Amino acid sequence: MRTPQLISLVLMSALYILAGISHFIQPGFFLKITPKWVPYPELTNFVVGAVEVLLGLFLWVGALRSYAAIGVILLLLAVFPANVYHFQKARRKRQQVVATAIRLPFQALLIYWAYTFV
Repeated sequence: MRTPQLISLVLMSALYILAGISHFIQPGFFLKITPKWVPYPELTNFVVGAVEVLLGLFLWVGALRSYAAIGVILLLLAVFPANVYHFQKARRKRQQVVATAIRLPFQALLIYWAYTFV
């Protein structure tokens, strides 16, 4: 693996591991942005956090890397409605509108980034 790709792998892995851990450290933040239609929000938050940590770790296993990247893509698609909900909520409250708006197209970049490891 070339150095730029290794750096990319380290950054992506760290991103998902840290994001996953944050689900356990700050569950309140994630529960606030969980859409009302999501069943068992606390369990969902726990599962999403665990999946993020596992995918971040699995990116390091050569035989699992492409599967982990596909998992990251599927996870990003699965949580996209929560990001839309968070943006809508921010607009209603007139708080963090720009940050939540930027997050929506940023999902496409994260998907592409993961795709580079498929």
